[in-house]
Amino acid sequence: MPTDLPSDWSRWRGEVDLDSYDERWRRMAEAGQDPHGEAALVMAYAPASVLDGGCGTGRVGIELARRGVHVVGVDPDPDMIAAARAKAPGLRWEQTGLESLALDERFDVVVLAGNVVPYAAPSVRAELVAACARHLTPG
Repeated sequence: MPTDLPSDWSRWRGEVDLDSYDERWRRMAEAGQDPHGEAALVMAYAPASVLDGGCGTGRVGIELARRGVHVVGVDPDPDMIAAARAKAPGLRWEQTGLESLALDERFDVVVLAGNVVPYAAPSVRAELVAACARHLTPG
């Protein structure tokens, strides 16, 4: 687990079972709700590639890949990345903080779904945004 995360993140992760977390989205779908609103919004931009920053257990990235988008997911939490890899081993999942991201790839869209920025430590937020911007394709 990264050391420079806010205490509210550590508290949340200490209280949340990842299987139960993922179960929430499945229950929404079974109830007729759309748990993929973020993916639908991203698809409105017709991207060929997406960096799923703070990808968690992969919910958004996996859905985007299902819709034909090339996705790379990034998250600093090893348990979240392990869950994403278990669900979609054919996708690329990187365990790293966005603030130190240095991939040799650029993306049409960077997705920061949920509480990615607020859960980043205040001391790295500017670096996080700058690193995301560096990973965008020009234009």
